Amino acid sequence: MAKNKNAGHKGSYGYQKLKEREPRACIRFKCALTNTILDILRQRPGWVEVKEEGEWDFYWCDVSWLRENFDHTYMDEHVRICHFRNHYELTRKNYIVKNLKRFRKQIEREAGKLEATKCDFFPKTFEMPSEYHLFVEEFRKNPGITWIMKPVARSQGRGIFLFRKLKDVIDWRKDGVRTDDQKDETQVENYVAQCYIENPYLIGGRKFDLRVYVLVMSYIPLKAWLYRDGFARFSNTRFTLSSIDDHYVHLTNVAVQKTAPDYDPEKGCKWTIQRFRQYMTAKHGAEVVETLFAEMDNIFIKSLQSVQKVIISDKHCFELYGYDILIDQDLKPLTGKEKRIGGFDLMWNDGPVSRAEGNVDTPVNGSFMANTHLGTSLLRRWQGIPLMVLNCLDITKSAKHTFPSRVKGPGVNYHIVLAECSAPVRLSVRG
Repeated sequence: MAKNKNAGHKGSYGYQKLKEREPRACIRFKCALTNTILDILRQRPGWVEVKEEGEWDFYWCDVSWLRENFDHTYMDEHVRICHFRNHYELTRKNYIVKNLKRFRKQIEREAGKLEATKCDFFPKTFEMPSEYHLFVEEFRKNPGITWIMKPVARSQGRGIFLFRKLKDVIDWRKDGVRTDDQKDETQVENYVAQCYIENPYLIGGRKFDLRVYVLVMSYIPLKAWLYRDGFARFSNTRFTLSSIDDHYVHLTNVAVQKTAPDYDPEKGCKWTIQRFRQYMTAKHGAEVVETLFAEMDNIFIKSLQSVQKVIISDKHCFELYGYDILIDQDLKPLTGKEKRIGGFDLMWNDGPVSRAEGNVDTPVNGSFMANTHLGTSLLRRWQGIPLMVLNCLDITKSAKHTFPSRVKGPGVNYHIVLAECSAPVRLSVRG
């Protein structure tokens, strides 16, 4: 159970602590959100919602509660909350790039340049305004290419824009080179400037990315679950570089696409990962697709390793990350952002998901399932691949069997266990 450290114990609580604890039949949960997450938690058999100040075993909290209360709350061994204290090391766009760059340098020192290339899965990125001058140097080396600006701490495509001219980002010049009048102005919001992927892989002429969920149960040791039932998010308009101001062409966020004039809420703009894999296998062959998905696994592992030493790992914490993976024409997967899953990621009405075969060149054809399935299955049963990894730098995999293996890395041996599992993750509650 969880309670404030300063609160006094009432009734028989002290006496119960002296007794051997027996398993309790229900799990008491709290949820700070009012979206699909709360609905699904309420539907779980044996889970009982706790109101207000009641004691709880599982809390899907918001980050403000975490900042204000974590250090002042007593939690028993079994209690779980849904964020690590400094979760932003992986979920803020500027921090993840900083951590990946540092991790890449570390691997290059310890294992060589070839091993370090396994971290080359994010586009060239600069934090603005702090790295404005570095960005300008790079910009002038490659005139005419397209860049994309993203606010470091916003979601759902808000604040994003593409540009090809320096005058479009003049507001992010460092304060040291501003005029006296400019220095009195309000500071600009922190952004990252990334080299835009001008050659994305297209299906039906449309840009898409893959949303993949990874559940991290521990950073020390690193234990993560990869969820199988993600989805591909398509743009509603055929891709072109002739109009960089059209968000319906360049942004795949459902929050953006569902505002398009020709968006069909009955069909949506999503495929299941399974349908995407079938399409790619039919077009490129099973071996190519296996390589693609293995490279995506590498993104998940390397990105988690990059923050393993900086995340405050606590036995009471877990984190559900949503990775957005873009694939280019060379079938190279890339990512520029990972995000914690919270209020805006598992919504009841963010569009249906196409799961059936049909005209694969038209992303919105086929039969559909309500997107509620994604939230339901995600929280009810983790049909995933558990990546129980201890400091690994390489990975081998088996489709259906758990197996141990040893992979040698710089200075130590790395133990890897990778398995497929369809059983739900359950809390073992005592109290």
